Amino acid sequence: MAKAEISAIGRGDDGHLKIGIFSSLASGFLSELVQAFGEQHAAVQLTFIDGNPAEHLAAIRQHQLDVAFITGSGSWPGCTSQHLWSERIFAVLPTHHPRAGDLKVNFEDLAHEPFMVSEAAPGEEIHDYLVQRLASLGRHPDIHQHLVGRDNLMQLVALGRGLTVTSEATAGAQFPGVVFRPIEDEVLPFCGVWSGSNDNPALAGLLDLARSMTSAVEQSAFSFLFPDKGDGDP
Repeated sequence: MAKAEISAIGRGDDGHLKIGIFSSLASGFLSELVQAFGEQHAAVQLTFIDGNPAEHLAAIRQHQLDVAFITGSGSWPGCTSQHLWSERIFAVLPTHHPRAGDLKVNFEDLAHEPFMVSEAAPGEEIHDYLVQRLASLGRHPDIHQHLVGRDNLMQLVALGRGLTVTSEATAGAQFPGVVFRPIEDEVLPFCGVWSGSNDNPALAGLLDLARSMTSAVEQSAFSFLFPDKGDGDP
């Protein structure tokens, strides 16, 4: 093998990454990460796998996935994890809904409404989240599960069959007949999870880029909150 080829492999310029995803790629941190990595490492093949966190964690432990981006901020046996970003949670409402014109909503406004989730990932996690949040308001959750994908679930919302919730990244997509409204004070953390024994150099490159993007976001937020802080300030 030529020295240039060996050097490229060591830098993660070539190879293959299998990535488990739980959030939409429509917009947001994950979308920007994939785009930036593709620009920097065009020769690395990326394969994406939808699934729920339990499936992704099992695949990582068996080295069937290189990395997964899932919700939560805990620790998982046999895996290494790092919190990378957070997304607001949005209610998905039909355009004719009384709250469709509001800039934001809260669960107290919607607790009496029927909700819908998909039986496919991430429907199970959304179902559990809704049960917890609605039960905390003293409501018996009215949640219907449908064996449909995201597009058809949005169409059911548009038809007035119920509401659903989604993460901020999905709100970047366009679906006729529905609007996305942020739910006040509801934020979902996302982690990168991988095996510490995975020596795929392309994985190291992706994680380095993700960490640098996280640092840039945190620095930007700090600058916004404390605009007068300069390098010479104590």
